[in-house]
Amino acid sequence: MAGTAAIAPKQKGFKKVMRGLDMTLFTVCAILVIDTLAPSAAIGPSSISWWLITLVLFFIPYGLITAELGTTYPEQGGLYIWVKRAFGEKWAARTTWLYWINVALWMPAVYVLFAGMFSQLFFPEMGLWGQIIIGVVMTWITVWIGVVSLETSKWVPNIGAILKALIMVVIGIAAFVYAGKNGVANDLSFANLLPTWDAGLFFLPVIVYNFMGFELMSGAGDEMQNPGKDIPRSIITAGLLITVFYLLGTVGMLMALPLEDLGLVEGIIDTLRILIGDSGFGGAVVMILGIGALYSFLANMVTWTMGANRTAAEAADDGELPAVFGKLHPVNKTPVSAFVITGVVSTVVIILYGFMAGNAEDLFWTLFAFSSMVFLLPYLGLFPAFLKLRKIDPDRVRPYRVPGGHGLATAMVVICMVFIVQAIVFFVWVPGEPIDWAYAAPVLIGVVLTLIVGEVLLKVAEKNKQK
Repeated sequence: MAGTAAIAPKQKGFKKVMRGLDMTLFTVCAILVIDTLAPSAAIGPSSISWWLITLVLFFIPYGLITAELGTTYPEQGGLYIWVKRAFGEKWAARTTWLYWINVALWMPAVYVLFAGMFSQLFFPEMGLWGQIIIGVVMTWITVWIGVVSLETSKWVPNIGAILKALIMVVIGIAAFVYAGKNGVANDLSFANLLPTWDAGLFFLPVIVYNFMGFELMSGAGDEMQNPGKDIPRSIITAGLLITVFYLLGTVGMLMALPLEDLGLVEGIIDTLRILIGDSGFGGAVVMILGIGALYSFLANMVTWTMGANRTAAEAADDGELPAVFGKLHPVNKTPVSAFVITGVVSTVVIILYGFMAGNAEDLFWTLFAFSSMVFLLPYLGLFPAFLKLRKIDPDRVRPYRVPGGHGLATAMVVICMVFIVQAIVFFVWVPGEPIDWAYAAPVLIGVVLTLIVGEVLLKVAEKNKQK
């Protein structure tokens, strides 16, 4: 496969509209996800130490690895290009399929949370199917935004990043003020902050999940003005900001809400109401921040669909996914067909799961676990690709190179892979606990079916390519 390193990028007339600041805000918006803040805090006080452990052992190495890959191979398609150069087109296509489909499967979970928060703010008596209708509407708003030009649509994640940061800062600062007056809701003593190996591990994969997304901006590699300089800077800057905001938000929720009251869907608004108040000026501030949180969910899905659909479009352009994924808007040069298919899949999934869930919280977690397991699988190709490309393409100019030699690079990849594997496993099984097959079976069946559908699509694409 050494010859693949000489593949020349195709020119498609993309505009260079992504600057360094855009890429930093894009990355913050992609990785800083408010919708999973409550599940990660649900681990309890030990979640703070798990955040720090994951930061040092996983988040930092992962960021450095993607910085080297993104600057060394700054072509449109990002993850697809890296895996293709390292392991060939078929494995790249499988990786890209999983990377793309997870967004379509994750979108229903995000918009179920959106609908639950919308109901909490404006229509407390809204039923599950009313919330599902809202989720479908938001799905197609996301598709519409994604089809317009990147020069315009990039402002959705840019604004979303700022709002996410603002909400996290408000939660963190208000929590310290609240605790000074009313005491802390959970015991945050040093002993309780230490990592524990118990049922809280059920939510530990969420912390790993919350740190994913550094490679996403490289899906628009041909639309960056100066990837060699801007990618490392944006990753370092975004990584520092994301770490601070996540810790602020988690500590704030643990200070304000007892663990037994920390709902997966209602946790954010409940926290804001306790910290700021739910009447008068406080109620108005909560409403404004709640609307900002709703916008941040939209921004998050716009950001991920932008990257994932561009990655899928590149695979389709090479004939490794069905050609329909590669159709670009004639003016905006956006992957219009991939966006539409994303909308269709998301709509079908959210309606089907609506028949299976008893309430919004059950629906959110089942969809989230299913899509997250699919989402994590492509990273089992990304990290080995980093080592393989260093081996088969050693003379390639690397504007940024991960510090240290081969031994350190290998250790970083192994540790990152361990984090990914444990996250996949812990989504359906917690050590020391029996498997809840009523929950795990639908999730695992969904993952297997996703893999099978991917193989079918690859066969279809291969036959079309031969023709």
